[in-house]
Amino acid sequence: MKTIVVCSGGLDSVSLAHNIAAKGELMGLISFDYGQRHRKELEFAAAAAERLGVFHQIIDMRAIGSQLTGSALTDDVDVPDGHYAEETMRITVVPNRNAIMLTIAFGVAAARQADAVAIAVHGGDHFIYPDCRPGFIDSFDTMQRHALDGYASVKLLAPYVTGSKADIVTDGARHATPFAETWSCYKGGERHCGRCGTCVERREAFHLAGVEDPTDYEDPDFWKAATEGFKAEEVR
Repeated sequence: MKTIVVCSGGLDSVSLAHNIAAKGELMGLISFDYGQRHRKELEFAAAAAERLGVFHQIIDMRAIGSQLTGSALTDDVDVPDGHYAEETMRITVVPNRNAIMLTIAFGVAAARQADAVAIAVHGGDHFIYPDCRPGFIDSFDTMQRHALDGYASVKLLAPYVTGSKADIVTDGARHATPFAETWSCYKGGERHCGRCGTCVERREAFHLAGVEDPTDYEDPDFWKAATEGFKAEEVR
């Protein structure tokens, strides 16, 4: 099965790319520049494609992204520190981002005669991102079957959607994902800050998976205080 992976350059999507490549099913990677302040992640997606010997296509969505206002990922708004599931992290939502990206990815997949599009959404995303939840994934897959009916047959793969970030680290390690060659931090500095929600989640995931974290953090210990005693109810 020929599969195109939606790849940001982050730990999750690069691990997914290595997983699918190990099966001999990776066709290429597709990334999106929507004006995110941490667009340096795209460099890591390009490096992953080169490493895996597949095509890499960056879709310029900056004109669209400029209209999806109100997010700390695109606007001049501070990215909050703390646990990824905290209510304050809602400021990092880019409205309909995955829905828009997947629609484009499916069009590219149909044009390139791919069999599937894969995305690395996971259980930890469910708290604040509606278009990362199982209900959205199932509904989108159904919608795309209707959208391409009679023209192409493209499946939506989301193997991590009910798993945790720690599960992804375990899977990535199993498939020799070079974790140091991935980028997560929403602040987009020279080093991972160690304090924003995605840095905290990343550091915690390595700890829970029992895998050594090679990431260079500015504040490598903040995650302990951010995760201690914190519990959020998952939205599905």
